[in-house]
Amino acid sequence: MNNYNNKAMENKNCRAFCKLINIMEKLRGPEGCPWDRKQTEKSLIKYLSEETYEVVDAIEEENYEKLKEELGDLLLQVVFLSQIAKEKGEFTAQEVADFVSEKLISRHPHVFGNEKYETAEEVLKHWDSFKKKEKKGLLDGIPKFAPALLEAFLIGERVSRVGFDWKSSEGALEKIDEETAELKNAIEKGKGIDEELGDILFSVVNAARLLGVNPEEALKLTTKKFRNRFKKIEEEAEKEGKALKDISPKEMNKIWEKTKPSEP
Repeated sequence: MNNYNNKAMENKNCRAFCKLINIMEKLRGPEGCPWDRKQTEKSLIKYLSEETYEVVDAIEEENYEKLKEELGDLLLQVVFLSQIAKEKGEFTAQEVADFVSEKLISRHPHVFGNEKYETAEEVLKHWDSFKKKEKKGLLDGIPKFAPALLEAFLIGERVSRVGFDWKSSEGALEKIDEETAELKNAIEKGKGIDEELGDILFSVVNAARLLGVNPEEALKLTTKKFRNRFKKIEEEAEKEGKALKDISPKEMNKIWEKTKPSEP
C-alpha cells in the first residue's frame, strides 16, 4: 500500500512539473505573451535575484504560505531559463532535473550506495574528494557574482577545510587591527584605499565565521536596528512639525541615544 501511495505521489509531482513546463512553452510560443517572448537569460537575472531574496525573507519570517508562493516564483525562473535554453537547442527543464538528480545520487553513496558516513563532517570530506576527482579547484564552485559578503564567507569556509585558516578568532581579530592600520596609511598616501578597505571587510567576515556568527545575519541585525532608530528620529521630527533637514545633528544624536534602552 505504501509503495502504491509513493508512486501515486511521484506521478502527481511529475504532472505538476510538466504542467508548468507546458505553460511556459505556450507563453514563449508564437501565440504566447509578448513580454515573456521578449525575455532573455540576461533580462531574467534581476528577477531571479529578487525571487531568491523573497524566498529568504519568507524563511526568516517563518511564513510558510508566503514561502510556498515565493518558491513557486523561484521555480518559475528555473523553468523560464530552461525554456530559453531549449529554444536554443542547449538543454531542457527535464534535463536540468535529471542532472541534479544524478548528482544527488552520486554524491550521497551513504544513502544510495554502500558507503558509511556517520557525521556531516565526513560527508563534506567526501564532497571535497569528489570535486578533486572532477579536477575542480577548491573555490571553483563558489559563484563569482554572489553578493560580496556571501562570497567572502564561502571562500573562508571552503579554505578552512584544508587548514588554511587561523587557529582561533583571535588571529582574525588581530588581522582586522593590522588591516585598519594599513587603511589609515593608504588614506594618508591617498591611494589604495578601496583595496585596504576591502581587506578589512574580508578580515571581519573571517572573524565572524570563526566566532560562529553569520556575517550576513549580523549585518542585517544592525541594519534593522539602524532603521528602527532612524524611524524614531523621523517620528520626533514629525511631532515637532519639523523637516529632517531642520533638526541638527546634535538633536538627532540625542533622540538616537534615547531609543537604545527601549530596544530588545
